[in-house]
Amino acid sequence: MFDTTLPAQETLLPVRRIKAVRKLEFLKKGVWLYFFLLIFEGALRKWVLPGLSTPLLIVRDPVAIFLLLKAFQLGVYKPNGYVIGVWMVSLAAFVTALLAGHGSLPVAVYGLRITLFHFPLIFVVGKVMDRSDVVRLGKWLLWISIGMTVLVAVQFYSPQSAWVNRGIGGDLEGSGFSGAAGYYRVPGTFSFTNGLSFFYGLVAAYVFYFWLNGKQREVHRGLLLVATVCLLAAIPLSISRTLFFEVGISFLFVLLVASRQPKFLGRLSVAMIMGTIMLLLLANLDFFQTAVGAFTERLTRANKSEGGFEGVFIDRFLGGMVGAIGNTEVPFWGVGMGMGTNAGAKLLTGKMTFLVAEEEWGRLIGEMGLLLGMAVIAVRVSVVVDLFRRSWRAVGKHNLLPWLLLSFAALNVLQGQWAQPTALGFAVLSGGLVLAAMKNPISNLKTSKATAKKRISKKRFAPFKV
Repeated sequence: MFDTTLPAQETLLPVRRIKAVRKLEFLKKGVWLYFFLLIFEGALRKWVLPGLSTPLLIVRDPVAIFLLLKAFQLGVYKPNGYVIGVWMVSLAAFVTALLAGHGSLPVAVYGLRITLFHFPLIFVVGKVMDRSDVVRLGKWLLWISIGMTVLVAVQFYSPQSAWVNRGIGGDLEGSGFSGAAGYYRVPGTFSFTNGLSFFYGLVAAYVFYFWLNGKQREVHRGLLLVATVCLLAAIPLSISRTLFFEVGISFLFVLLVASRQPKFLGRLSVAMIMGTIMLLLLANLDFFQTAVGAFTERLTRANKSEGGFEGVFIDRFLGGMVGAIGNTEVPFWGVGMGMGTNAGAKLLTGKMTFLVAEEEWGRLIGEMGLLLGMAVIAVRVSVVVDLFRRSWRAVGKHNLLPWLLLSFAALNVLQGQWAQPTALGFAVLSGGLVLAAMKNPISNLKTSKATAKKRISKKRFAPFKV
C-alpha cells in the first residue's frame, strides 16, 4: 500500500533526475521546519512569545498545509488509499458534527485539521526524506538531548515559581505536573510533560540503533555516549512512566532483531555493558539518587492505585481500546468532531477538560460514532501493520533503522492521543521517518548535463530504492 517512489509517470532520466532532487531538497526544508517547531513550540509559548501562546498551539498547521499542497503541485506526492479513505470518513464526520453533534463550526474545523492536514503528512515525509536524512535528524536529536537534559535537571530542582518553570502564556503557577516525593513532572521545552516523554522515546530508538549499527560509525562515539547518559538520567528526572515503557519497548524490538540475526548479540552486549557502567556512575551522584527516589515512589503509588501491572498496562492500553468499542452510550453519529480535544472543550465550555474520553480510541468513537470512528481506527491499524511488515523485511536486508524507529512510532500512530498537538506531531513525524528510513538517497547527484545527454538513450532510471 505504501508507495515511497515518485509517481510512475515521472521518467527519471538524468536531467529530470536532478530536477527531482531539487524539488525534494526544497520540500525537505519544510519537514525540518516542522521538526524544529515540534521541539521548540512549547518554548515559544512559554518564554519567547507568551502573548501568542494560543495561536502558536497550531503553529505547525500552516507548515503541514504548505507541504501537502507543494508536494502535490511538484508531483512528488499524491494521496494513497489510506489518505483518501480517512479524508472521506472525516468529511462525513465533519458534516454529522454540524448537523447531529455539537453544531460548532470552529470546533469541527479544529477536529478536522487532524486527519485532513496532519495524517497525510506521514506519507509526504516518507516521500520527501530518505535514509540519510533520517540519520541526520537522529544526530540532531542526540545533540538536542544534551541541552534538554540540562534543562530538565534545572526544572526538576527549581521551584514552580522559577522562570524556567513558567507555564503556557507565562503562567506563574508553573508548568510542572503532579509527580512524587515533592517533585513535579517537568516538560522541558514542551508545553506539557507528554512532549518530553515523546522526545526521549524517539531519542531512545535512535540510541539503540546507533549502538547496534556501530560498525558503520554514522555518529561519533563520544556523542553517542553522552546522549546515552542523558537518556538514562532523563528517565528518573522526568518521573515519567510513559518514557520508561517506551525505552522498554525499544529494547524488546532490539531483542527481536538479535533473535533473527545473532550477530547483533555482541553489539547488544557491548551496549548493555556500557549502559550498566553509566548507571553505576550516575548512581553515585546525589542529583540522580534524588530523582530515582521520586521516580520509584511514583511507580509504587501508581501501581497501587491502578492495580499493579494489570491496571497500569492491560487496563490503560488494551482496556482503553476495548472499552471504547464497547461503549453503548455514544450516539450513532457521535457527539461531534473536535469535541474530544482540549481546545474544542475550551471553545464549548470555557474549560480545558476531557468532554469525550482521555484515550484516543474512545475519543474517535465518541466524536464520530461507532461506524465512522471504527473506520478511522481500522485505517490506523492497517498503517501500523503495513509498517511492521515492511520494517521487518528491511531488517532482513540489514537495515535496522526503520524497525527501531517503529518501536517508538507504532503505538503513537496506532493509538496516540492525536487530539493533543504535540502527540500528533510526534506520531506524524515518526511514522514518516519509518517510511523514509527504507529509502536510499538518489545516487549520482552530481551528474553533469553533458553526461546526462550521453546517457539519454537509457529510457528510464530506477526510482528510489526502498
